Amino acid sequence: MKLYFAPKACSLSPHILIRELGLDFQLVRINNKTKKTAEGGSFLDVNPKGYVAALELDNGDVLTEGPAIAQYLADLVPGAGLAPENGTWERVRLQEWLNFITSEIHGGCNPLFSDEIPEDVKDIFKKKLFKRIDLIVSALEHQDYLMGTYSVADPYLYTVLTWLPNFSIDIKDWPTLHRYMQRIEGRKAVQEAVKAEAETDPV
Repeated sequence: MKLYFAPKACSLSPHILIRELGLDFQLVRINNKTKKTAEGGSFLDVNPKGYVAALELDNGDVLTEGPAIAQYLADLVPGAGLAPENGTWERVRLQEWLNFITSEIHGGCNPLFSDEIPEDVKDIFKKKLFKRIDLIVSALEHQDYLMGTYSVADPYLYTVLTWLPNFSIDIKDWPTLHRYMQRIEGRKAVQEAVKAEAETDPV
């Protein structure tokens, strides 16, 4: 299978998971501006939505949206324990976290990337984002990971939180969250994924 990615984008999350699970895959870089792929084609032919991540399976099917990709990958290797079994209460709780990260943290960061939004308006978005981060901190004060044990929710949260310095937000303002990030960064798969993406040639 192929994972289409852009450096420092949310595609880092499934990239980490693929390496955690030891799956065979090909990493294909795209240019977010031109939508060209490292293979010379148009990324829009792979994913008409135009954004990463996209996972192309060996049969040609393409799966998009990070939380969906994450759960699909985890279910390929259920013994790895990165997602509870489908149909269980724990799986619903995992989906709850994934939805929260998608809508409130990932979505909360999106306006902060815009050069067209005035700084005073961005401050309003930041205040809302901080309230959401406080909820995550409350959960992590009593356990190492969002689900108690490491799951597909953690690389997703980690990936999104790495964007905060772009907005002049210091994660050290939340010591619990800072320790969480250090815990994730210490994982071999995370280090390998970050290194591999940094070493790919620009498109």
